[in-house]
Amino acid sequence: MNSKEYIASGILELYVAGSLSEKENQEVYEAMQKYPEVLSEVQSIENAIVQLTAFAKKDSSYAFDDIKNQLKVDAPKVIPISKQKPNWLQYSGWAASLLIGSFLMYTIYQNNQLKNQIATEKQQLEEQIDKASNSLAEAEKLITVFRDKEIISIPLAGQKVSPTSYAKVYWDKKTKSIYLDAKGLPTPPKGKVYQVWSLKLNPLSPTSLGTLDAFTADNNKIFTIENANESEAFGITLEPEGGSISPTLEQLYTLGAVAVTS
Repeated sequence: MNSKEYIASGILELYVAGSLSEKENQEVYEAMQKYPEVLSEVQSIENAIVQLTAFAKKDSSYAFDDIKNQLKVDAPKVIPISKQKPNWLQYSGWAASLLIGSFLMYTIYQNNQLKNQIATEKQQLEEQIDKASNSLAEAEKLITVFRDKEIISIPLAGQKVSPTSYAKVYWDKKTKSIYLDAKGLPTPPKGKVYQVWSLKLNPLSPTSLGTLDAFTADNNKIFTIENANESEAFGITLEPEGGSISPTLEQLYTLGAVAVTS
């Protein structure tokens, strides 16, 4: 920990109270040697405890001036031993000050722990809000894209290997990109990945548009992919991790042709 973390953690109060293990005491001692501000904080805590103790002793009948007056004599004499009963009020005051000091240190420690917990929860909440805001902005963007009349919509139907599969491509020729809705594809088995292909039909020539590496982690299953090709069809195959140079036709999951416009 750095100096600020040591001061905020509450461990210094426990160090002064003598509540740490030998190893923890050694760590705090080394921190005091390394960071002057840590040493200063420990001294401040000790001074606070001393002041509390002094306050508890303020009303005690056992005063230093009384002893000094007994010693101011011209000749040696025997000072009789006082038969006064022990001042239990004095000792109880000291004990009370120690209890107050210990409670104070424990309260400071608990307060620091609470501050750290609140700071962590605040950071997590901010991250959740930021993530939700980003998701909302992305959703609004996709709605705008899907409603754009210039966007070409190409449904991809399931093939022999997986007849129930389906997908849909939204092709934006202006931005040379496609939006792939792959919600109708099953989760790929371990070691496999979906690969998207742009196809020219005559002659048949496939061009890879990349693999859907984040398919499992992406809950929406909507992917934005660059496509500068003059595509006549789109297909999705299941390939080994890392993808393939050419599509494995036996693992063709979906296929769809671009409608010809007159």
